[in-house]
Amino acid sequence: MFQKSVRRSRWRAWVQPWLEFDWLLFILPVGLTLFGGIMIRSTELNRGWTDWWQHWLVGGIGLLIAVAISRSRYDNLIQLKWIVYGATNISLLAVIFIGTTALGAQRWITIGGFNIQPSEFAKLGLIITLAALLHERTPDSLGSIFKTLAITAVPWALVFLQPDLGTSLVFGAITMGMLYWGNTSPGWLLLLVSPLVATLLFNLYLPGWFAWTGLIALMGWRTLPWPFLGALGTVVMNLIFGRVGNLLWNLLKDYQKERLTTFLTPEKDPLGAGYHLIQSRIAIGSGGLHGRGLYNGTQTQLNFIPEQHTDFIFSAIGEEFGFIGSMVILLSFWLICLRLVLIAQNAKDTFGALLAIGVLSMIVFQVVVNIGMTIGLAPVTGIPLPWLSYGRSALLTNFIALGLVESVAYHREKTKKKF
Repeated sequence: MFQKSVRRSRWRAWVQPWLEFDWLLFILPVGLTLFGGIMIRSTELNRGWTDWWQHWLVGGIGLLIAVAISRSRYDNLIQLKWIVYGATNISLLAVIFIGTTALGAQRWITIGGFNIQPSEFAKLGLIITLAALLHERTPDSLGSIFKTLAITAVPWALVFLQPDLGTSLVFGAITMGMLYWGNTSPGWLLLLVSPLVATLLFNLYLPGWFAWTGLIALMGWRTLPWPFLGALGTVVMNLIFGRVGNLLWNLLKDYQKERLTTFLTPEKDPLGAGYHLIQSRIAIGSGGLHGRGLYNGTQTQLNFIPEQHTDFIFSAIGEEFGFIGSMVILLSFWLICLRLVLIAQNAKDTFGALLAIGVLSMIVFQVVVNIGMTIGLAPVTGIPLPWLSYGRSALLTNFIALGLVESVAYHREKTKKKF
């Protein structure tokens, strides 16, 4: 009897910690990764590539890392924030000097025959750094907000210069999401975004710039400490950034300019800049309700869509699994995001909550932009679809982020309501 009791106690001691995990948050990304491998194989069936099993292999490694991280204490990262921030910027600087160029951009470092993309891991570095800073000081004043933006500006600029427009936009989404959760006024966040919108509208659609400037002036009147000066300042700011937009526009590569504008009228260049989008819409539309079936999509199997195994993986899903399959994918992402919000709400401290919100902002932005660009609602920016698109650095980043959030869930106060 004594030996049975000892064995039972050992069994409970081994099992109990695993019961504290958010298993749905583990199962859904693993399921997406497995399905992503199947779809990657479908896109390269006639090419003899092996990216699909590499996707599974890297996903398995990422899962093991996520499990290990989930058992460690995430709050130890608070003391390491500047080390993480420094390592992030050093890795991005290394790309400039020893990086490998491919597809018109210098984003990778080759180590042991493998291409590593530091900008992907930089997303996590930024999330950890901002979470630690906002945990120490609430961003409820203009000074603290500008300090946060200054911290973000360094890695953002290094990524933008690679050039990697998509990842630089993800940095912005992460920062805005974490500032909002950190108790920054939504009106102030809108004012922070206004220069970017003003830059685009001033150069692409001038009547839209006037309408936007009027809206922002009203927001400045309602939210800034000095109403009249706030409204006047926002108008001047939008005018300045509208004029400066020409300079920023000239800094972009030609293919980046085409990506930002062609999605509005892809038919103007059907064999050039609009080719990806037109073929993607044909693929998704031809899938209908139930899809053409795995390995039966004509656009996918005949390789009409370049880079379909990476940025345009959703077009293959839409063609071969139809509207129903696409909705299952969207539902999976919605459940993942729901779990992230619940973990943030039940975190034992602000740092843990901000980590979860940073990961949430990263995933939501990437999903919205990636799927939006495959159906013509967003520019083609080269942002991968989490856990589905092929990309070893991106996949590892997503699993490491998952491990951090699972650590937050595991170490929450047990007296709180379970979810």
